[in-house]
Amino acid sequence: MNGYDIIVVGSGLAGAVTARYMAEEKKKKVLILERRNHIGGNMYDYKNEAGILVHKYGPHTFHTNKKELADYMRRFTDWEEYKLTCGAVIDGKYTPTPFNFQTIDDFFTKEKAKQIKDAIHKYYKNQQFATVLELLQHENDDIREYAEFLFEKDYSLYTAKQWGVSPKEIDPSVLKRVPIRFNYEIGYFKDEYQMMPKHSYMEFFEHILDYPGISVETSVDAKTRIHLNPETKQIEIDGQVFDKSVVYTGPIDELFECVYGKLPYRSLRFEWKTEEKRSFQKAPVVAYPQEKGYTRITEYTKLPVQNVGEQTTYAVEYSLPYEQGKKEEPYYPVLTEKSQDMYRRYKELAGQYKNLYLCGRLADFKYYNMDQALERALTIAKEIG
Repeated sequence: MNGYDIIVVGSGLAGAVTARYMAEEKKKKVLILERRNHIGGNMYDYKNEAGILVHKYGPHTFHTNKKELADYMRRFTDWEEYKLTCGAVIDGKYTPTPFNFQTIDDFFTKEKAKQIKDAIHKYYKNQQFATVLELLQHENDDIREYAEFLFEKDYSLYTAKQWGVSPKEIDPSVLKRVPIRFNYEIGYFKDEYQMMPKHSYMEFFEHILDYPGISVETSVDAKTRIHLNPETKQIEIDGQVFDKSVVYTGPIDELFECVYGKLPYRSLRFEWKTEEKRSFQKAPVVAYPQEKGYTRITEYTKLPVQNVGEQTTYAVEYSLPYEQGKKEEPYYPVLTEKSQDMYRRYKELAGQYKNLYLCGRLADFKYYNMDQALERALTIAKEIG
């Protein structure tokens, strides 16, 4: 191990970007330790038996307002513009998400819909969207009634299934992630740059990690080889002190043997289905808040668009609690007041090890989009000596 200048735990976007920067910009010799049998983290994709490219761990699209981040991704593979459209099925009827004026037309009488839209125009003249939390507290009865309908039929139900807690417990930032639009525009994101790889995410990862000085070992659980000595505050690997840099992108609580308790992460289970039909649902990603068990369905012939004849593959997604030691993967940190207090204690503990760097959704205990994970990795890489 002492032949390396830096060890990176995890080969997802955060780990891969950090490794490439350290090797390319700082001429360091980097070793990546990856627990899974493949690189790419949750962005891993492959072609199934039907020849359809699918994302094994759920849908991923890249979007950002920062040109420098889009340009960085373009360095390593060809990308194509891709504007994601999503929807939800409420009371058996499809409506676009983020919810917009079409949603009002879909679920209210013509007269009532006009009242709601008129009220929105009156109170939000120069505003294109607002959060459901804001609308729930609005002084206008029509606006508040619309928000209560959405909260009852979608937000509260989806939140309970996705996060396993009451909407009252979850951090408000989660409920603010999908705002309500005040127009008829569709499209899930508003970012200037929205794209997907022309070929695959795996091609991106193969290219970014194909650089002198980067070595990758898969099927290696780094936590069985790395020990953080609480007395000396040194990192030990394979029983020897490692005084160079370690970048860790996994669950922070597991790195410290859960000494302060287990941080809550949500995991996912997928039911994969291929059918002899050209299209299964109206949008690539559709939420089903009122269905028992599953949360959403992703149809991969629409993400990216693939013309494979009269067949399609889709994944039915179930949210469940992550349990350490089982087959599930930790996907999303559950942000509550209690969990964030616990995370701060772990972060303080990590700060006692001068050559340890935390990076990524699991290590930082934050809900990052891909562009945020990329920016975070670049920031951390620049800080490392």
